[in-house]
Amino acid sequence: MSFLRSAVGLLARAKLLEGSSTVQTRRHIKRWVSPTLRELAHRQKKLGPQKPERRAGFVEWNQRSELFAFGKRLGESFELSELQRAFTEKSFAEREEDRRRQLGIEESDLQMPHNSDLVEKGQHIGRAYVEAFLQHQLPKVPNEGLQAIASFLLSTETLAHVSSHLGTKDLIQSTEYPPSAESLAKSLHAVIGALASSSGIERAFLFVRDFICTQLNQKDLLDVWTPQEPIQLLEKICQERKLGEVEPRLLGDCGKNTVLAAYQVGIYANRQLLGKGFGEDVKTATETAALDALQSIFDTRDNRRPFDFAIQLEPKTVRLG
Repeated sequence: MSFLRSAVGLLARAKLLEGSSTVQTRRHIKRWVSPTLRELAHRQKKLGPQKPERRAGFVEWNQRSELFAFGKRLGESFELSELQRAFTEKSFAEREEDRRRQLGIEESDLQMPHNSDLVEKGQHIGRAYVEAFLQHQLPKVPNEGLQAIASFLLSTETLAHVSSHLGTKDLIQSTEYPPSAESLAKSLHAVIGALASSSGIERAFLFVRDFICTQLNQKDLLDVWTPQEPIQLLEKICQERKLGEVEPRLLGDCGKNTVLAAYQVGIYANRQLLGKGFGEDVKTATETAALDALQSIFDTRDNRRPFDFAIQLEPKTVRLG
């Protein structure tokens, strides 16, 4: 019996030690938290969706510090006065001048610089470098295709996408918020112009290469530029480059006179197969084969050599005139 008593005592002590070694975590949430959160959610739902507020309207906002940080994030050296002007739109400057005039400020202090000239300068630099970059990277593509690809890179949608991801939305001083796609694109052009004025034209070229030309990465060029009349264009290219007369041939078909008919057409020139394509009829298959042949001639297939985004073009090869 004494042995049993001692065993029970040891087990009791072991349970006490085990209970003291484990820490029990409990959530202590006050009873007023749940009804308060429900009431706040109800009020927010009653108010409906609210317009986004300008980040510059917050107390801790410092425009000068934000501009300085913007340049450091990009690894560029800007003159703060030029960068400030790059983010100031003409409509915002005119509104500020009217407000100052109503406050009775002297005419000499009414003038507020805006980014109109920087936008034009940035547009000129951006287009010149993009065209030079495409001519260097796609030497076999005709001028029509180069212009279509350049238009894609310099379109408002592409520039606004780049500008928004660089963090310009809260830096732009405009009469509307959030800024429109056109305002985002213009601000990016103005930043290019400000960089050229601050650090030189070569740094502006590298900026265009790193942030605008790189939008072609993993991009199907056939989606960017699709010839409207591929057969006529192929005949013109073969005649100019002396590849021979274009001759489409039917390579195979299946399911004739059914809704699931399929045809395979090959494009030949001087007994050489240039491309082949499929379609639900002979005409569609011929156009697809012509597109495939153009991709082969222009070297724009998916398996082509990737773009070299580390290349540094000579400034003299970029036509700014």
